[in-house]
Amino acid sequence: MKHYEMMVIFTPVLSEDDFKAAQKRYADFIAANGGEVVDSNPWGLKSLAYPIEKKTTGLYWVVEYKAPSDFNGKLNIQLHRDEQVLRHMYTALDKYAVEYNAKKRSGVLSANKENVEA
Repeated sequence: MKHYEMMVIFTPVLSEDDFKAAQKRYADFIAANGGEVVDSNPWGLKSLAYPIEKKTTGLYWVVEYKAPSDFNGKLNIQLHRDEQVLRHMYTALDKYAVEYNAKKRSGVLSANKENVEA
């Protein structure tokens, strides 16, 4: 299984409950297809760099997951069918990116940054 990171921008008209339900729906979809969610990070409402469908803001969600290599095709179809999704992008992570993300989650990088600044 390979590691991936995906960012999804949902339409800003979703309520908080709808946003959480959409996150859960895709996390469950990943698990149902033999994958595993490593980390989920909802960023919330952010400004877009340019308008998409006449919207200037979007609800951002970043998720890191492990999945078989043929899974992203199925995920891509689901994301394109969902009218709540404005944009999405997934990238394959190499071993250095996986290691970096793990350190970032555990707080090791912020501790090193404070030591360097002191």
